[in-house]
Amino acid sequence: MRRNKIVFTTSALILTSLMAACSAGDSQSESADPGEIKVWVQFSDETAEGKAWQEIVNGFNEENEGKYKAVTEYIPRSGSGGGYEDKVNAAITTSTLPDVITLDGPNTAAYAHSKVIAPLDEYLEDADMDDVFDSVIQQGTYDGKFYAFGFSESNVGIYYNKTMFKEAGISEEALPTLESPWTWSEFSAISKTLVDYYKEPAIDMQIASNDEMLTYAYTPFLWSNGGDVVNGEGTEAVGYFDNEQSIEALSFIQSLVKEGYTTISPIEKGFETGKYPMLLSGSWTIFDLEENYTDIDYGILPYPVSDTTKELVSPTGSWQLGMTTQTEKKEASAAFIKYATNTESSRIMSLGNSVLPIRQSTMELIKDEVSEGMRMLMEQNQISGRARPVVVAYPQVSRAFQQAIQDVSYFEENPDVQKIAKARALEMQQAIDQSLKQ
Repeated sequence: MRRNKIVFTTSALILTSLMAACSAGDSQSESADPGEIKVWVQFSDETAEGKAWQEIVNGFNEENEGKYKAVTEYIPRSGSGGGYEDKVNAAITTSTLPDVITLDGPNTAAYAHSKVIAPLDEYLEDADMDDVFDSVIQQGTYDGKFYAFGFSESNVGIYYNKTMFKEAGISEEALPTLESPWTWSEFSAISKTLVDYYKEPAIDMQIASNDEMLTYAYTPFLWSNGGDVVNGEGTEAVGYFDNEQSIEALSFIQSLVKEGYTTISPIEKGFETGKYPMLLSGSWTIFDLEENYTDIDYGILPYPVSDTTKELVSPTGSWQLGMTTQTEKKEASAAFIKYATNTESSRIMSLGNSVLPIRQSTMELIKDEVSEGMRMLMEQNQISGRARPVVVAYPQVSRAFQQAIQDVSYFEENPDVQKIAKARALEMQQAIDQSLKQ
């Protein structure tokens, strides 16, 4: 998920109203070549991702010359998430989808439930799935079947300014490791030290983003404490988002704001310009720092963990490949998806687009070629990565989650965290129940 800001995805919202227009029996593949497949992707061919992608496609076409050929149509997303999703949704209604599409991780359930994409399990017996990170399997699985194969990964950590830490008297020995991460209490104590020294918030937790970043980056706090957003089947929010463990995690987030450790109205690029000592952000920020803020001496620390469980959990998820139910070229489509997610293709995408790999074998290949920060995120993903909930009503669930974070953060009116959790859990449940009726 390489991007400057995680954009809230809306395609699943539209999909639920289009289910009747899509069925496995439809077929609109128009290529005259029985081995040629059409692939739609959500980025431009001029981007780093696009260039890495084309290298992968060229490799597939060369290896399968005379048998299969993949042709890509590049359809960049707009800042609001439109463009690509708009075209996909229009193609669903007119039964003109290509053979293979890309889809964002949280949309797996909606696309699968609506029969937009087909299960891949029978085609992956020789794809060495034991080598694929669990988080990739999690986000691509719905109702016990594997529908979408991630071709890149992402992760989030605590960026810290090494110079500012040193000036505030925080030694390297006090820093957390993957084996011994900070607990929430320890993280709060370090934040207090930084606030006392700099008279500024210690960290930008990106609460002000008010978008998918909140769901993506904040669910690990619930998970680490034994809480959750929904149950494993994605059918129940009541009893999960409003349980004791989830409420404790939301209360911790509230405390960071109440104590002044984080800001709800950050200065733009406050970490990058040396205003804040820490920043909660994803792997995509590495590229920005190394391209545009080379004077910042930074490192990346693992997620803080619950004092109760001490369990390290980090968020993962990115874009995937799915075979549409409209294709008549299942073998060619599956062959391409397998190729685009193999060890070498993952290497090309990871190094070319500065994203995390999807396979253990790729991680071993590139770990000495990436920065210290990227290597930490790769290792954190390997041992603790967890995908966002796979739920048909994901956009509505995510929006309720985001609103809950906003609710507990604006503490001037002394909001009751338990009441907020229960209200938002009920909102999630209503959306889930409605989506499952369709």
